[in-house]
Amino acid sequence: MKSESKKRSVSAKTLDKKFDQGDDVSEHFDLDKAIRRINVDFPVWMLKALDEESERLGINRQALIKVWIGDQIEQMRQRKKV
Repeated sequence: MKSESKKRSVSAKTLDKKFDQGDDVSEHFDLDKAIRRINVDFPVWMLKALDEESERLGINRQALIKVWIGDQIEQMRQRKKV
């Protein structure tokens, strides 16, 4: 039984051709691991607080934000299970 997470290999040339023809090429990408960049505006007081906490923990601001948001998402999921 083939794992669903394994994507079928295809050459870049073939992939380009399929894409140019309008074919769906999404089966060749693992969208669960995709990263999307966003911009978020924070007030100065919040940035100072984030920087203080990230310095205390020895991680950068982005890592702190990711950890905190990830924790909140996990807590929401756990509450939904109850």
